[in-house]
Amino acid sequence: MRITLPLSVLLSLASFVFADGDSDVLNLGAANFESTVSSEPLILVEFFAPWCGHCKALAPHYEEAATTLKEKNIKLAKVDCVEEADLCSSKGIQGYPTLKVYRKGEAVDYSGPRKADGIVSYMVKQSLPAVSEVTADKHDDFTKADKIVAVAYLPSSTAVPAAEFSAAAEAHRDDYLFGVVTDQDAAAAAGVVPPAIVVYRSFDEHRSEYPYPVNGATKKELEEWLADLSIPVLGEVNGETYSIYAQSGKPLAYIFVDPTDEKKDEHLDAVRPVATKYKSKLNFVWIDAVKYGDHAKALNVAEAKWPAFVIQELEKQLKYPYDQTKEVTAEGVQDLVEKYVAGTLQPQLKSQPIPESQDGPVTVLVGKNFEEIAFDESKDVFVEFYATWCGHCKRLAPIWDQLGEKYAAIKDKLVIAKFDAPENDLPPTIPFRIAGFPTLKFKPAGSKEFIDYEGDRTLESLVSFVEEHAKNSLEIPEVKAEEPAQTPLSEEKKETADTHDEL
Repeated sequence: MRITLPLSVLLSLASFVFADGDSDVLNLGAANFESTVSSEPLILVEFFAPWCGHCKALAPHYEEAATTLKEKNIKLAKVDCVEEADLCSSKGIQGYPTLKVYRKGEAVDYSGPRKADGIVSYMVKQSLPAVSEVTADKHDDFTKADKIVAVAYLPSSTAVPAAEFSAAAEAHRDDYLFGVVTDQDAAAAAGVVPPAIVVYRSFDEHRSEYPYPVNGATKKELEEWLADLSIPVLGEVNGETYSIYAQSGKPLAYIFVDPTDEKKDEHLDAVRPVATKYKSKLNFVWIDAVKYGDHAKALNVAEAKWPAFVIQELEKQLKYPYDQTKEVTAEGVQDLVEKYVAGTLQPQLKSQPIPESQDGPVTVLVGKNFEEIAFDESKDVFVEFYATWCGHCKRLAPIWDQLGEKYAAIKDKLVIAKFDAPENDLPPTIPFRIAGFPTLKFKPAGSKEFIDYEGDRTLESLVSFVEEHAKNSLEIPEVKAEEPAQTPLSEEKKETADTHDEL
């Protein structure tokens, strides 16, 4: 049977196909992705899903930017992650839209605006040389043009370590400003003997010269040096700067202060010498105690009493708060830091009280009993790490209770448990930390290693996972039905006599 579509539908389909074919955005898939991005000096790729609202909002801006940038020979492309699920997975795509800038196949995250003019401006800047030629008359202005400016003073633009310096510049063009000086008079005026690399900062010590032989400097070493210099001795941590500190890997030493306090600068200046002394071990920061009061609570700072001081070991999420019954002084902070660095300071663990009984189908874990129950090698243990405010956790709660009820009769072999993570700290012996909620982890009997559960949050999937990984027998003992109580014969006869109808 032949189906004839109405003219209006045909026109609409035709216009759709034409619009797609007329697009200046390249469609990439598994067949052409690598060959395309590896051959382009610069290309922006959007990984999207057709159902994603943010992707739909971005689409017209992305198309407009592609048309404008086409004139500048800068290409924009997109990958449909529903059609190309394996490709997107291999690229580590976890949300939509995700945008990445590729240079000859090497990717960095796009961190620019998502409007057409912003995309154009960002990509044009990306197309410019990562390293600027700095002349003598522009030298002073250039070294003050950004918070962190790295300048290589070389005999020529190709002298060692120009290639390594350029590679670092390409990777961090959004983080720092890079320049090269080959004018020997300019180098002499700056008091520099080539070859040398100097970083100029708008904070702390203004000028720092690369402390090792420059000829042997590698991209990685330069990156590490710049990362260390990018962190002030005592800077402010907030939503914009936290990632810089988190990426450094060093513990954070927080000074919580009220920014309206007249003595704020006095408090910071008192601690600054300690921060300078221990900069190689910890990152000292000050934080707005009024705005981030909840963060202070999360770090086990019990009272809203400022200033307050606490050390946080980021990797293990351990907290070492300063005694709030004592005044925060430079001497007190130094004593706390010295003990921490020496490894003699014990973390303060937050814990709810241990439940008086565990009669329910789900065992309640808290900071104080976590090791005892979770590390019991005679039992399989399945733990849900949750937060009371988490919507996903609330939806999982009745299913988790059902799982507990299913295995309630064999709690001596299999423990279904839950742990309120914001209200309890994991002991330092635990080899992992919880980054999101709910997180489900299973520890088989005879082991202390936890297995991540990443399946569907249905009762059937949870049961299948338990059956696959449990080491103990999951056989549920049969419950015998109670037999009815026997009535004594004399009573039975009496009852019959009393109730028998006479004819």
